[in-house]
Amino acid sequence: MLLTITTTHQPATDLGYLIGKHPGRAQSFELNVGQAHVFYPEASAERCTVALLLDIDPIALVRGRGETIGHYVNDRPYAAASFMAVAISKVFRRGESKERAELAQTAIPLEAHVPVLRCRAGQAKLEAVLAPLGYERVQIEPLPLDPKFPEWGASPYFSLRIAGNLRLSELLSHLYVLLPALDGDKHYWVGGDEVTKLIDHAGAWLATHPEREWITSRYLKRRRSLVREALSQLIIEDDDDVEDADQQRDEREAQIERPLSLNEQRLRAVLEVLVEHGAHSVVDVGCGEGRLLALLMEERRFDRLLGVDVSCIALERAADRLKLERLPAMQRARIELKQSSLTYRDDALKGFDAAVAVEVIEHIDAERLGPVEANLFGHAAPPLVVITTPNAEYNVLFESLSAGAFRHGDHRFEWTREQFQAWSANIAGRFGYEVVHRTIGKVDPAHGAPTQMAIFAKREAA
Repeated sequence: MLLTITTTHQPATDLGYLIGKHPGRAQSFELNVGQAHVFYPEASAERCTVALLLDIDPIALVRGRGETIGHYVNDRPYAAASFMAVAISKVFRRGESKERAELAQTAIPLEAHVPVLRCRAGQAKLEAVLAPLGYERVQIEPLPLDPKFPEWGASPYFSLRIAGNLRLSELLSHLYVLLPALDGDKHYWVGGDEVTKLIDHAGAWLATHPEREWITSRYLKRRRSLVREALSQLIIEDDDDVEDADQQRDEREAQIERPLSLNEQRLRAVLEVLVEHGAHSVVDVGCGEGRLLALLMEERRFDRLLGVDVSCIALERAADRLKLERLPAMQRARIELKQSSLTYRDDALKGFDAAVAVEVIEHIDAERLGPVEANLFGHAAPPLVVITTPNAEYNVLFESLSAGAFRHGDHRFEWTREQFQAWSANIAGRFGYEVVHRTIGKVDPAHGAPTQMAIFAKREAA
């Protein structure tokens, strides 16, 4: 996806001070979903344009969670406006500048161009959202599904240009909030912190916008409790109007005793290791639907938990399982969910006593294991890392599994005990860990256990 911002304020190259990026340099920045590239197609005293280009990896976003081809073939590299909002926030200054403080507070001629913007609500809604913001020029061009086949009709995509005299901070605020709202589908996990972001970026203009409710609902992915919380901060409402009906349904489902499944055995085994090593803070890498996090939340010893996953769908299910929106404040403070990928560095994974990856690595392409290893063991580098993965030798004992097949259709590999131990020893040697192995599940004399576990403990400095 591409965004350009142009000014004719002179000298136009002062735009670089407001953006925080030098016009003479092309720069790249890592995001959890790929890379953002910043460059200047033109930079003169009379006219200056900065471009923000996203290079999104749509497969990495859903690896291990996909069930249909739609998960892998989609428009995210070209029209995932929520990722553009993330990039705007991370890469650009918010129109502030120590070097050009007066200019930052000055309305200057600005034009923003989004070549491809998805707005399934249609052109009329797009116009209704932009009209109250006071732009001198709003140019909306519908994009056909295919120019060669006009009979196919219109697409939900538009080319958008907006121009006017305003502060850059105002323009960036509009883009940050409206791009994902118009798209209507945030491609990352939406939690309570998104309310804070919304108020922070848009509180100055959203409160009086006639499409306030619609924008807020779409920005927060229609999560009713979050929408009500945001609106209650934007406008004064009666407490009765913001009461969440879901809080009235806090009945605990009856739990029926049953034999432990293999997955439950894995989770219990991981819990046992964490307790043995005295861990109090844990990051669950590839947390999925939050089963391990739910188990850890039952133990008071764990006072800081972070669940990360590449799939926002999985995170939504985890939030439902954990009942995040209904947790008491003290309990809610113990846990956080975050969309992230091990293939990219993320400082949020640092500072924990332990990191856990339960049945995760086998979903990663072999050529991507190198960055994953460096980010987990080198960058995050927790004192304890616990990893589980299937034992390929055990597969012959599954009657329903054909010879040579993997247990899961998305597995990139399944290792034998020797292969896993060799990989673990290599990791331990490179990153300064000691490693031991344990079995999970019933052990077969010839084929071992169905699940193998590696426990990495950081060597103490000499």
